[in-house]
Amino acid sequence: MKTQKLKNRWLIAASAVGIHISIGSVYAYSVMTNPVKDIFDVDGSVIKWAFKIAILLLGLSAAFLGRWVERVGPKVSGTTAGIFYGIGILGSGLAVQLEALWLFYLCYGIIGGIGLGLGYITPVSTLVKWFPDRRGLATGMAIMGFGFAALVFGPVMQSLFDAVGVSNAFYILGLIYMILILSSARYIEKPQEGYLPDGFKPGQGKTIKKDMANITANQALKTSRFYYIWIMMFINIACGIAIISAASPMMQEKLSYTPMEAAAVVGLIGVFNGLGRILWSSLSDFLGRANTYIMFFAFQILAFFFLPKIGMEIMFLVVLFTVITMYGGGFATLPAFLGDLFGTKQLGAIHGMVLTAWALAGVVGPTIYDVVKNATGSLDATLGVFAILFVVAFVVSLLMKKTVTKAYLKMNDNFGFA
Repeated sequence: MKTQKLKNRWLIAASAVGIHISIGSVYAYSVMTNPVKDIFDVDGSVIKWAFKIAILLLGLSAAFLGRWVERVGPKVSGTTAGIFYGIGILGSGLAVQLEALWLFYLCYGIIGGIGLGLGYITPVSTLVKWFPDRRGLATGMAIMGFGFAALVFGPVMQSLFDAVGVSNAFYILGLIYMILILSSARYIEKPQEGYLPDGFKPGQGKTIKKDMANITANQALKTSRFYYIWIMMFINIACGIAIISAASPMMQEKLSYTPMEAAAVVGLIGVFNGLGRILWSSLSDFLGRANTYIMFFAFQILAFFFLPKIGMEIMFLVVLFTVITMYGGGFATLPAFLGDLFGTKQLGAIHGMVLTAWALAGVVGPTIYDVVKNATGSLDATLGVFAILFVVAFVVSLLMKKTVTKAYLKMNDNFGFA
């Protein structure tokens, strides 16, 4: 108990950022696509499968190991994440050195992907418990690190590829990631049961909004709102991750950028991915979670439809970066929304189950992009498919809003909650 009282919740948040900024380097994957495909002498879409496998394993490991993470605590699961992700990246360097594509898939995709899933959910459910008063802000801070990682590691990757070669770059990066994650995991732990921040103790005048429920993961699976949020996340992720995974080659094709200029855009994508996570999740504390997602989908229907038609470079980038803020914001708002909808009893497990949407979307989104783009040769047709998907997401978000409103009205009638 005494050691828990010494913990500073803002340092807990900083440790969460340390984990997420390391595993978030996966979002700079497009920077390594061309250098790695040249070594293996294959098409870029073949190399992209390692990324798809990594995202698939992220979602699956988050789903199946969510209960284990809750049981063993964030210190153990964070340490495990650091070992898996570090070995995955180091092994990727060996795969490149040996020119063994199957080993690259195994190390980056499977081993690294398991580290991604564990590292992603480990700090998030813990932060929700430390920040019951500002769930959106807290989860936004952690998941912001995941988004900002591309800003840091995109240019670093390209520089390392040029300076020391591809395999050595993976060795250096693997050690950096492992050290960062293991160091951060040493500080993280859950708060005491029933923890409330200063100023929210009984009798001190401040209150925290009541959750709609406080149920188990199995009970959550029996509710319609679980499937609404799953569909919303699947579409938001599939469309966003398709753009991110193709960002560097797309910039080189659409705007005639050099590889280094395209890598800089990937870095800027990381900036807006990160900014969107802290911005939208914080705003969701005031706008309401359901309203925030409705805004995301309404904007992105138009953005994906008009983006390929925009001829002005600066306008193209502004719309692209705004879309990326909403992609990141969807992730950061999710844990707080799940806490509102289902409570914190098994939040890590429920979060992991919803992240199966990420697992599937990580494969489906980039695959749709590649298939439609290769078949039509048209960015217009490719992004038009995603605009249609956002129409579906918009309708589902309205159904979610209706469900949430009805539930809170019922709570207000029965128990007097606002």
